[in-house]
Amino acid sequence: MGTHFMLFSPPPLTKPHQPLHLATPPFPLPQRHYTASRKLIRANRVHSTSKFGNFLDLNPQNQPQALDFDLLWCHPSDRSRFDVIIIGAGPAGLRLAEQVSLYGVKVCCVDPQPLSVWPNNYGVWVDEFESLGLENCLDRTWPMACVYVNDGRTKYLDRSYGRVSKRKLKERLIEVCVSNGVRFHKAKAWQIEHQEFESTVLCDDGTELKGSLVVDASGFGSSFIAYDKVRNHGFQIAHGILAEVDDHPFDLDKMVLMDWRDSHLGNEPYLRVTNSRFPTFLYAMPFSSNLIFLEETSLVSRPVLSYMEVKKRMVARVRHLGIRVKRVLEDEKCLIPMGGPLPRIPQDVMAFGGTSGLVHPSTGYMVARTMTVAPVVAFAIAQCLGSTRMIRGKQLYDKVWNSMWPIENRLVREFYSFGMETLLKLDLKGTTSFFDAFFDLKPYYWQGFLSSRLTLKEVVSLSISLFGHASNPSRFDIVTKCPVPLAKMMGNIALEYIG
Repeated sequence: MGTHFMLFSPPPLTKPHQPLHLATPPFPLPQRHYTASRKLIRANRVHSTSKFGNFLDLNPQNQPQALDFDLLWCHPSDRSRFDVIIIGAGPAGLRLAEQVSLYGVKVCCVDPQPLSVWPNNYGVWVDEFESLGLENCLDRTWPMACVYVNDGRTKYLDRSYGRVSKRKLKERLIEVCVSNGVRFHKAKAWQIEHQEFESTVLCDDGTELKGSLVVDASGFGSSFIAYDKVRNHGFQIAHGILAEVDDHPFDLDKMVLMDWRDSHLGNEPYLRVTNSRFPTFLYAMPFSSNLIFLEETSLVSRPVLSYMEVKKRMVARVRHLGIRVKRVLEDEKCLIPMGGPLPRIPQDVMAFGGTSGLVHPSTGYMVARTMTVAPVVAFAIAQCLGSTRMIRGKQLYDKVWNSMWPIENRLVREFYSFGMETLLKLDLKGTTSFFDAFFDLKPYYWQGFLSSRLTLKEVVSLSISLFGHASNPSRFDIVTKCPVPLAKMMGNIALEYIG
């Protein structure tokens, strides 16, 4: 699909004619940013509540209903042994179960609530889901996206964007799983024990499940995956609401990928100072003139930005935009660890999804990438466990892990992580200058970067081109603030080659 963007000053706002909602992970979070005195915070809270902060007190009115499916349950009396046991029935776990089961491999999926509807809002580029045959799992699309760099500069991206229908995607994945004989067990995986060619998953209901391969797709908080290096993640944190409003100023044919404008903080000096150092942006999906998804997002910070800080900035922004929230239909809190080291490769539990390093280190995107990688990993599993000559143990682990993380993919991820480390060094002005130059690249490059589909050579070309398109202040930022991340990236690349 031919894609281009248009760059010009934003038109006057006119009224027009929507990751993860994650439980806080059990591993310790770093100390958060606290930048104001208690007195200032207390005063700000009173001011917000009395004038415009009431929507934070509105309870979500939509209560998602569980799916109505007749699953094939795994009963303890069956004493069944499986080829693959997948822990987690999120998008990653179900997608892999669906793909592995296509080869006739015997699969069991373990989850405390396998039929519950995911609480997250997932956004994807439409071409990503079209290439996977999943376009019917989108409940709304926008022909264009826009990025507000600042109050005087807006970029319009001619690339369709869509919101994933959580119910449609889960129904589709479960339907295939059921038709292919995937068994489900309603419990929480408690412990994993390994023998040379077999592993046992102990569940909190006392059930023991045995299989040749255990895949952990339970999310960031997993304790089953081992790391050789310190997990120095960056963190993306956001607060989002699906709201019924009187009206809003956004065009219905454009989703707002990023709104970095800070004019809403003109009367909030303390918020403006902290936003200048640790910036947040608005991500918005306008469904109609009276229905919109709004999410205030910290792209990445280390340590994680205070959640209260994010909500205060969102309140100020919504007020400035003249949006009066009548009802909150859904709300969500996103906390996404980004970057950091990959798990130890290989190891006797296969990671997939959030805990496997598939999250884009510079953007936080994961769903489309997970949908894309699952068939590759499933094929590697089927080659080992779907053949008459069973390949198990260390050979199995090595083949499956390296199907997801071949050497080139690991090196490309180092460049993406370098992008994250660069963003961590930038303030609001530096960040907006970075994205101004980034979306000035040829569409092939910025689209490929956001979709994690560039080769190593292409990523290097993108980096050179980005430096060439950057403003002089941005080049100065790169030269002065990025030597340490650059040296770290080169060191990690050298270690990958040596390893």
